[in-house]
Amino acid sequence: MIVPRWLARRGRFLGRFDGRLWALVASQLVTSAGFSIALPFLSLYLHRDRDLSMTVVGAIMLANAVVSAAGRMAGGELADRLGRRPTVLGAAGVRVLLFLVLAALIRGTGPVWAIAAVYLGVRITGALAMTAISAMVADLAPGGQRMEAYGLLRVGGNVGWAAGPALGGYLAAFLPYWTLFAVTALASSVAFFLLAAFARESHARGEREPVLGALREVLAHRRFLAFVGLSLLVFLVAGQLVSTLSVYTVERLGLSEAKFGALLTLNGLLVVFLQYPVARGVDRLRRGRALVLGSLLYGVGYLAFGWLRAFPGLLGAIAVVTLGEIVFAPSTLTVTAELAPPAHRGRYMGAFGLAETMGWSAGPFLGGVLLDAFPTSPLLLWGTITALAFLAALGFKLWGKQTRPDLAA
Repeated sequence: MIVPRWLARRGRFLGRFDGRLWALVASQLVTSAGFSIALPFLSLYLHRDRDLSMTVVGAIMLANAVVSAAGRMAGGELADRLGRRPTVLGAAGVRVLLFLVLAALIRGTGPVWAIAAVYLGVRITGALAMTAISAMVADLAPGGQRMEAYGLLRVGGNVGWAAGPALGGYLAAFLPYWTLFAVTALASSVAFFLLAAFARESHARGEREPVLGALREVLAHRRFLAFVGLSLLVFLVAGQLVSTLSVYTVERLGLSEAKFGALLTLNGLLVVFLQYPVARGVDRLRRGRALVLGSLLYGVGYLAFGWLRAFPGLLGAIAVVTLGEIVFAPSTLTVTAELAPPAHRGRYMGAFGLAETMGWSAGPFLGGVLLDAFPTSPLLLWGTITALAFLAALGFKLWGKQTRPDLAA
C-alpha cells in the first residue's frame, strides 16, 4: 500500500513525541477554550449586572493573582510528592465541579462573595494543574525536544484562547450568562476525560521531605534564583500587553476598541502559526542566547509604541513583541526543566511559575503608575518599560557566561 507523502510526514511528526504529550496539548486546547468562553466576561458581569465598583472588581482580580501564585507553588510540590497524574486529574476534576457551582450561583443571583470565592477556587485549581502539566512535559520530552514540546503546548493553549472569546461573545448574545459557565464545565469535562484516558503517570512518587527543606533547596540554587529574578523583569514587561496597552492605544492614541482587539488578535494568530517553527529554530541556540534574544525583542517592540502612531506601524510593533514572547516563553520553561533535578521538576516549575504570575500581575500596576507619571511623554513611558527588558537581556548575557556551556549565552 502506497502512503501519501503528506500522510507519512504527518505520521512522522506525530511520532516524534510521546502520545501522552499530545493528550496534554489537546487537553490544554479544550481547557483554554472553555476558560475563555466565560471568564473574560466575569468582570463585566460583576460590574454591570451586580453593581460592583471597578475597585472591588480589581481587588478580586488581585486576589486571583495571589491564589494563582500560591497554586503554582503548591502544584509543583504535589506533582513531585504525589505524582503528576493525580495532581492534574484532581485539580481538573474539582474545576469541573466549581464551574457547575458558578453556573448555579449566577443563574440564581447568588451572593457576590460566593461567586468571588468559587472563581478564586477555579483559578487555584488551574494553577495547580498547569504546574503539574509543565513538569510532565519535561518528563516526557527528551532534552533535545523540550523546546518544541513546550512550543506545542503553547500552540494548543493559544488556539483555545483565540476561539473561546469569539464563541463566548456569540453565545452571550442570545443565551443567559450562566449558560456560558455550563458550556465551560462541559469543555472542562472533556479535558478531564482526555487526561484520564491518555495522560499516564510520568514520574515516580517522591519523598515526603519537610516543606522548609524543599524551600531551602530552591533558595540554595543560585543559578536558578538568578534566572528566575531576571525572568521576573521580563514578565513585568510582558504584563503590559492588556491593561497598559489598551489604555495607551485607546485613550492616548485614539484607536477604537476594535483596532486594539485587532492587535491582540494578531498576537494570538502569530503565536498559533509561528510558535512551533520558531521553537524548533530557537532550540539550536544556546539557552542564554535565546533568553537574551527574547528579552531584546520584547524591549524593541514596546519601545516602538513610544514612536509609532499609525495603526499599521502599531501592528508591526505588536508583531515584534509577539516574537519576543514566542522566543522567551518556551525557552524559560526549557531552562527550568534543565536546571531542576529530575525528581524535583515540579518544585522548580512551581517556583518559576510564582515569578511568572507575580510579573504578569504586577506588570499592569507598574504600567498604570507610568501612565499617570508620563501622561504626555510616550517615550518615557515605554522607554522605562523597555529599560527593564534590556536590563534583563544584559543580565541573561552575564548569567549565560557563568553557567554550563549548553545554557550559555
